[in-house]
Amino acid sequence: MQDADHELMVRMRTGDREAFASLVDRHQRPLYGFLRARVLRPDDAEDMVQEVFIRFYQARARFDSTALVRPWLMGIARNLLREHVRHVRRRREVAWTELCLELETIWPHADVSEDKLRWLPECLVDLGPSARQAIELHYRTGQKLTEIAGLLHRSEGAVKLLLHRARQALRDCLNLKQRQAEPHERR
Repeated sequence: MQDADHELMVRMRTGDREAFASLVDRHQRPLYGFLRARVLRPDDAEDMVQEVFIRFYQARARFDSTALVRPWLMGIARNLLREHVRHVRRRREVAWTELCLELETIWPHADVSEDKLRWLPECLVDLGPSARQAIELHYRTGQKLTEIAGLLHRSEGAVKLLLHRARQALRDCLNLKQRQAEPHERR
C-alpha cells in the first residue's frame, strides 16, 4: 500500500487528477471513521473529510516523499478537530471532541481508536459522580481548575488529581470494554 501511495503522490504532484481520486478512495473511509468517532454529528465528519482532502491537495508540493500518506492525512484531520473545537465551543459535542483529543495526547502510543471511543459515553456514566462532574465542567464548559475547585469544594490540586484519575479510569474502562467485545466480534 505504501508503494502504491508513493506512486500516486508522485503522479498527483504533477497534476494527475486520477491519482488524487485514487488516494481519496483509498483513505476516505478510515479518515471518516477517525473523525466520526470524535464528533457527534455525521455531517460534520463528512465536511471535515472533504476539508482534509482539500488541504491535502493544496499542500501536495510540501509532502515529504519519505513520509506515509495516511499519517499525514490523520495529522490534517487532528488539526481540523482542534479548529472545530475552537469554532463551535458552545455546541454540546465540544466536550466529547476535546476529551477524545486529550485521551490521544495522554496516551500517544495507546490505541484510542474508533472502536474504543464508541464506549466512551458508557464509561463516562460509570465514573463516580465527582469525577463525572469534574470531567463535565472541565471539558463541556471549559472551566478552569480553580473554578471547578470552588464548585466541588475541593482544592485545585485535588481537582487536578480527580481529573487525572478520571482519565485513567476512562482509559481502563475503554480497554476493558474492548477486551470484552473482542470474543463477540470474532464470531
